[in-house]
Amino acid sequence: MILFPAFSLGWRTLRRDLRAGELRLLIVAVTLAVAALTAVGFFADRLKGGLARDARALLGGDAVVVSDHPTPAAFIERAQALGLRSVTTLVFPSMARAGETQGGASRLVSLKAVPAGYPLRGQLEVAAQPEARGQRTTEPPARGEAWVDAGVLESLNLRMGDPLLLGDAQLRIARVITLEPDRGTGFLSFAPRVMIHADDLPATRLVQPASRIGYRFAVAGQDAQVRRFADWADAEAKKPEVRGVRVESLEGGRPEMRQTLDRAEKFLNLVALLAALLSAVAVALAARGFASRHLDDCAMLRVLGQSQRTIALSYTFEFAVIGVMASLLGVALGYAVHFVFVMLLSGLVETSLPAATAWPVAFGMGMGVTLLFAFGLPPVLQLAQVPPLRVIRRDVGGLKPASLLVLGIGVAGFAALLLAASSDLKLGGIAVGGFAGAVLLFAGLSWVAVKLLRRVVNEQTAPRWLVLATRQIGARPAYAVVQTSALAVGLLALVLLVLLRTDLIASWRQATPPDAPNRFVINVMPEQSEPFLQQLRGAGVKRLDWYPMFRGRLVAVNGRSVGPDDFTEDRARRLVDREFNLSYAQQQPQHNEVVAGRWVPGEQGAVSVEEGIATTLGLKLGDTLRFDIAGATSEAKITSLRKVDWGSFRANFFVMYPVAELPDVPVTFMGAFRAPEQRGFDNALVRAFPNVTNVDMTATITQVQGVLDKVIRAVEFLFGFTLAAGVVVLFAAVTATREERAREYAIMRAVGARGSLLRQVQRAELIGVGLLAGFLASGVAAIVGWGLAKYAFDFAWTASPLVPLAGAAAGAVLALAAGWWGLREVLSRPVVETLRKAAE
Repeated sequence: MILFPAFSLGWRTLRRDLRAGELRLLIVAVTLAVAALTAVGFFADRLKGGLARDARALLGGDAVVVSDHPTPAAFIERAQALGLRSVTTLVFPSMARAGETQGGASRLVSLKAVPAGYPLRGQLEVAAQPEARGQRTTEPPARGEAWVDAGVLESLNLRMGDPLLLGDAQLRIARVITLEPDRGTGFLSFAPRVMIHADDLPATRLVQPASRIGYRFAVAGQDAQVRRFADWADAEAKKPEVRGVRVESLEGGRPEMRQTLDRAEKFLNLVALLAALLSAVAVALAARGFASRHLDDCAMLRVLGQSQRTIALSYTFEFAVIGVMASLLGVALGYAVHFVFVMLLSGLVETSLPAATAWPVAFGMGMGVTLLFAFGLPPVLQLAQVPPLRVIRRDVGGLKPASLLVLGIGVAGFAALLLAASSDLKLGGIAVGGFAGAVLLFAGLSWVAVKLLRRVVNEQTAPRWLVLATRQIGARPAYAVVQTSALAVGLLALVLLVLLRTDLIASWRQATPPDAPNRFVINVMPEQSEPFLQQLRGAGVKRLDWYPMFRGRLVAVNGRSVGPDDFTEDRARRLVDREFNLSYAQQQPQHNEVVAGRWVPGEQGAVSVEEGIATTLGLKLGDTLRFDIAGATSEAKITSLRKVDWGSFRANFFVMYPVAELPDVPVTFMGAFRAPEQRGFDNALVRAFPNVTNVDMTATITQVQGVLDKVIRAVEFLFGFTLAAGVVVLFAAVTATREERAREYAIMRAVGARGSLLRQVQRAELIGVGLLAGFLASGVAAIVGWGLAKYAFDFAWTASPLVPLAGAAAGAVLALAAGWWGLREVLSRPVVETLRKAAE
């Protein structure tokens, strides 16, 4: 029976408060939080769906068995037994040559032999001319034809229809490859592609017993049958007797895109998290102000006979309706905004994205309602406890701290939703935990600052405006603490975003700077080293990574023999089953950071190991490694671990000896450099050193840099949402005590204080609170940013020591601006009106 009057009362108060603008700030805060989270959610949901759909095309099949020798018969028989279609392609490096009449130039290429039926999934696109638009085809090259990347024609000075020499065979160039779905990202994928029919491969006589060939056995069919095959193949590949076989996944096929998309999603999630945290502060402040303004209304309702339960249910109903309305508005806005992400990040997946699921809608609605109930309802529910006596005694029935139980449950639910939204426990834990700790720290330091202020300001000698401002703050220390803490939390998010946007994104760009090396050369013989370097210097190459390189197999650790059977992880088994690329250098590479131990130049019997491979193989400082190098053994102790950025396009190695030379070890040299923009540079290099492998990375670097630009634009776009949420928090924090300020200023004006003096008092109070909040926020932002950089994003953190001073200045300016906007009418309100309202 009590529900109907409660809902009726709630509906009337809802309409009244909407007309009066009482709920405007709450609606804006919830809408911004839901919009930021759902915009990222819609985009991530569609992106994941698109990647799942495109995975088959990226692999060239529903599942792919990759091996370094002909696919074992058991895999082929299993696929046939399950009724799956299959094709086997071969990929290996080779030298392609032009005929003598065309100049006789040669070029390292990645040769791919494909049979009829290729590709099983995805579309191959080819063009009749290098500049023409690609056309889709489901047919492989005809016998006697070669399809090539445009780079092959340019480097060999060939035209369409010219012969291409591959081993002992001569094939006619018939098409230019514009899109190859299963290209992958291995080292050979950076070399230009030449594709031929599998039946033409024997005529080339390039496949020899010692040839390093990659075999890709792709299958396609019904999902259930493919899953059965993939599960069986994965288990079969892990058997000790099966060597050099793995089942390829999307991550294996396109790891650079997967890593870029993961980092992009992580950045976007962080910005959305900060927007939600800011909105939570704004909702809490706005709800407390809402409750303060309705104390007298509820006291009158109690006098008129309304029960506490009816009042509580009516406000719960009102906030539930507002929560649903604001969440729906936020979801609609987020859905519209996510199309901007799709536009800014276009090209990260090859085809259009599928429609979003209902999950972002449900998550956004849940987040909005939880946000309002967790931070908005606790102070409002106190209105039901206002005693009727407040009608004649204004000093009773004021707001008290919210119920710890109600607030704790709400905050716990909100934190759980934020952790779910982050999709990363480290990211969510640092962000949520950092803000929770910051709130407590800000409150404690603000309380200490208020107490110190009263002692520092001498009322006998200080200016009058400063004395009055100090009295204003000291008269209500709880309000000062809440206001400073709220401002500091808002500024914390803004400062943190600015630092991340500059430092982290700058660090991200440093992985592929504009002057990043775009050429890799290998197989430079020792006697060619000096002439090769002279030719590079003569061409204008200034910065060069240049290292000796030799191959060795890890055969023992601490005197105990090791092999693939000693490891359970697939990557560890593969690493031990093949030879490493090793090197030596007396000086530590400048682009490698030593994270454990010491690099001692010239230390004999020592090696430095990359930290990633050390973790994978369970190696640690002090372990002794034995390598088999061209039939000879070499033992050395691990004296340092290095952090290597494998996406930096620099010369890097798993294991390095810190010495100037290793006698009796056969080496070749490899280098990484930025090629000069000279036409014919690569051809001249190949003609002078025909045995050297020269890999052009320009297209890959351009692609990676283009993806980074798109991701950064998307992050900066969402940054606007968080700025808006920060402004809402600043406005809510400054205006939280507007009515109390109005009464106090009215009393001072009534006893003769001039408006100019009160404006000075107001400015001094706002600037002081802003300075303190900005200083505290910047200091904590540097700490939280360091944690995010180190543990979530794996970037270098280089925040300037001047950040706290800049943050303090920014806090003062923002607080003054928000105060001018939110409190501009307080000093102009008629004194009689304010005092009459205070006496009612």
